[in-house]
Amino acid sequence: MSGLLILIPCALGLGGLALLGFFWALRSGQYDDLEGDAQRILLDEEAGPRP
Repeated sequence: MSGLLILIPCALGLGGLALLGFFWALRSGQYDDLEGDAQRILLDEEAGPRP
């Protein structure tokens, strides 16, 4: 029972940190261009001849 007194606040604190990190990423524009990265993988940047 005494372990729960330590684990529950730790779990809530880590969850709060994860939530703050998510909101920071959302506010800094990490999720603005989801389609651009997916299309950039498929494009071939080098126009040189293939061996």
